[in-house]
Amino acid sequence: MSGLLNGKKGVIFGALDPNSIAWKVAEKVHEQGGSFVLTNAPIAMRMGALNELAEKTSSVIIPADATSEDDLDALFTKSMDELGGGLDFVLHSIGMSVNVRKGKPYTELNYDWLTKGWDVSAASFHKVLQTAWKHDALNEWGSVLALSYVAAQRSFPDYSDMADNKAYLESIARSFGYHYGKRKNVRINTISQSPTRTTAGSGVKGFDGFIDYAERMSPLGNATADDCADYCVSLFSDLTRKVTMQNLFHDGGFSSMGISDAVMDMIEDASS
Repeated sequence: MSGLLNGKKGVIFGALDPNSIAWKVAEKVHEQGGSFVLTNAPIAMRMGALNELAEKTSSVIIPADATSEDDLDALFTKSMDELGGGLDFVLHSIGMSVNVRKGKPYTELNYDWLTKGWDVSAASFHKVLQTAWKHDALNEWGSVLALSYVAAQRSFPDYSDMADNKAYLESIARSFGYHYGKRKNVRINTISQSPTRTTAGSGVKGFDGFIDYAERMSPLGNATADDCADYCVSLFSDLTRKVTMQNLFHDGGFSSMGISDAVMDMIEDASS
């Protein structure tokens, strides 16, 4: 199918480089006829290559720190001016744990770092939604997505406080999803994605080993960043108008598995 997002307008948070899921989403949205503003924190933009993506997708960049209410006010005001009206979709693809980056175990968290990570990874989602609500920025039947991970439901020791952040993120989608659904039929969901080789994901201890484990565990294999982008397009489209307040597992079946033959074979090979 083509043209699924013809005439739709939105904001995409978090594209950093070609490995970013948000980068892939922007490319796919552009291919399907959507237009959008790209945004990221100024410090992240200095690290990435966002200008290249903006040129490729004929998009405008508006820098904004998603933890700053003032920045978000300016972002939504300028985005609606730039795009000529209300928005039909928003992607929140933001996550960061200082504790994980600095190797702090979960039993010894630095609480200042914890607060910073929570603000960036989860509370920013509420701030984005609250700002959109205040500006009446989202059109009827709009769609908002945030990226999550199965560690919100299950224990992955090296994911540390990011697991707590993702659990809070998913709760915000449910809570705000009710209010926005009643107000304007806007749907709000999170996508629990397979471990993906992004700049952020690769910073988790033991990531390479775990991505191999998840591949062996999942009947369909890991979902790639491109796969996730396709899923986002479907959820931004009018084909999914009655899907809201859900955490949607996009992980090749990993979240429903107990054990797989491939993992059993790996364990037996290692013990022989």
